[in-house]
Amino acid sequence: MLHIPILRQGVPYKSVESVELVHHATGKPMAEVSQANSGMIVRDVGRMPDDVLESFTVRELFEMCRKAANLFMTASLPIGDQQQSFKDYVNQLSAGTGMPITYCRNNAGKIHRVMDDIEVVVGGLTRGFDVGILDKGFGRHNGGTLSYFRDGRIFGAVLPSNSPGVHSLWIPAIVLKAPIVLKPGREEPWTPYRIIQSLMAAGVPKEAFGFYPTDHAGAGELLRVTDRSMMFGDTSTTRPYENNRNVEIHGPGFSKILLDDDASENWEPFVDLMVASIETNGGRSCINASAIWTPKNGRRIADAVAKQLAKRNALPAVDPNATLAAFANPLVADRISEVIDHGLREVDAIDLTEQFRGSPRLVKKGRIAYLLPTVVWCPDREHPLANREFLFPYASVVECPTDQMPHAIGKSLIVSAITSDESFQKSLMACSNIDRLNFGPIPTYKISWDQPHEGNLFEHLYRQRAFQNEPSA
Repeated sequence: MLHIPILRQGVPYKSVESVELVHHATGKPMAEVSQANSGMIVRDVGRMPDDVLESFTVRELFEMCRKAANLFMTASLPIGDQQQSFKDYVNQLSAGTGMPITYCRNNAGKIHRVMDDIEVVVGGLTRGFDVGILDKGFGRHNGGTLSYFRDGRIFGAVLPSNSPGVHSLWIPAIVLKAPIVLKPGREEPWTPYRIIQSLMAAGVPKEAFGFYPTDHAGAGELLRVTDRSMMFGDTSTTRPYENNRNVEIHGPGFSKILLDDDASENWEPFVDLMVASIETNGGRSCINASAIWTPKNGRRIADAVAKQLAKRNALPAVDPNATLAAFANPLVADRISEVIDHGLREVDAIDLTEQFRGSPRLVKKGRIAYLLPTVVWCPDREHPLANREFLFPYASVVECPTDQMPHAIGKSLIVSAITSDESFQKSLMACSNIDRLNFGPIPTYKISWDQPHEGNLFEHLYRQRAFQNEPSA
């Protein structure tokens, strides 16, 4: 059986403890994954050389990252004691997670774009100053002296299993000279392992990489002993770290589409955009829209969006037309569906997709389950389902006057506001609850990588300092 090892400074290590990965649909064993305990993580991070990338310039690391982008998409790379082609990777990723093959390929393309355009990405993070400043420690910028030092010596990440595209968020740490320590999602070791292998094949020293599949306790230790880190998870998982400045949190997005008064009167041209924002990436990403807010015509908008999404079916992951990810653990789908049903027992909220479909949202096929797209009409914006997010295409539709929206929408990773109303735009610009703001018919999932959202990795790793340099006579 395929064995996926721990990587200790890039060196494969087989642990006596392992977990088995199985095919999501058949239950057939696919691989065993070595497990690191907390003590190993603490010891290894303490011994990891934090300056291993300092001998390279940032631009040299850019070039390695661009080379790795091509290797990630085309090369046969090591995985344990075997070789993995790109086709193998996509098939294994889909089989292990239940994500559609097309979804896996599309997200691989997103990772490739970030690695290939890494200079643009870092330019967005650094706001465009000469990255040579990071090599020397100081330099001239806009007529003055600019100086930074790397405060985050070792960077850690606790990663999810729901969306391969999120791995693009930690990749810039390498070109910013921070060695990385990764805890992969239980069902998704495939992507971070392949990214590491592609970077090492491109010339990045193996000592810059740690890969530690582990349990909850191990993840907590990883976050504790690394200087800076990011973590992904639901609200209950991320809440203990909310006030920890060393941990960048990537939780639920609660991303939204807002319509102003004019757009809510002429809403028909925007239905496709709303549908795509809800369902792209299987509805599993924080950048998917989970709510549509409009000052009027809410029920009509909800009906139109629900009618389109009600046409989606549960198809096998290998089907090229599949858009929904399977739940390998049907109990998770059961619990999510029950939460929605419980909310629907409140007055007035309606699952419109179920009405158009004529069948329940929960579909069980053999050992797996699917949740079909769900659009809930919530006449009351305070309804329990009005501001929720789930791991499938789900959205609420609510009505709210535009002058109240900025204060009423709550924390939102992305807001796409379909508006040309300057007063509304100004109030949204002043809203501190929005991390990424789009004006116009821009889907929530359309990301411009030169503009970071949900934290700035450069600012997480580096600290600016006052600096003066008077050359000796």
